[in-house]
Amino acid sequence: MFRKTLNFLDKILTFFEDWTLFITVMIALVALFVNVVMRYGFNYTLAWSEELVREVIIYTTFIGCCSAVKKRSMIKIDASVQLLPKLKTALTFFSNSVTLIFASMMIIYGWKMAMLQVKTFQKTIILRIPLVYLYAILPLTGVLMLIRTIQVIYEDVDQLRSKQGDQEA
Repeated sequence: MFRKTLNFLDKILTFFEDWTLFITVMIALVALFVNVVMRYGFNYTLAWSEELVREVIIYTTFIGCCSAVKKRSMIKIDASVQLLPKLKTALTFFSNSVTLIFASMMIIYGWKMAMLQVKTFQKTIILRIPLVYLYAILPLTGVLMLIRTIQVIYEDVDQLRSKQGDQEA
């Protein structure tokens, strides 16, 4: 039952991550291309395109973190695992625990930051996008990272169980 739920969540989150990253990057790419054509072809610069690209970079960085957790591509130091291979399992669970703590902090403090933006009604300078939308990426990322880390931990525990079952047989 838990495995089916995780697989279902994985499909939904993968679809969300992949498509939103694709769409936002394509929009930024088109805006940047139009800006380059306008700058060099007509000697006119679109200020909004640079702000849009900056916001897309922020979005893709945070959503990309969730994808990195799923693919086990987070930055980590492998030297300790290579020096002490017996500690690989313990270090992996420690790393996952730290990621869970970080994701929880992203949810809590990201929510507080987003609520602060709701109270102050701040907007971006050129596009006039309410900053609450940008700060809402923080708790969203926290939730996605939390779910992805739970999936990774479940896979690791399942793999350990199957190894132990193979050794006993």
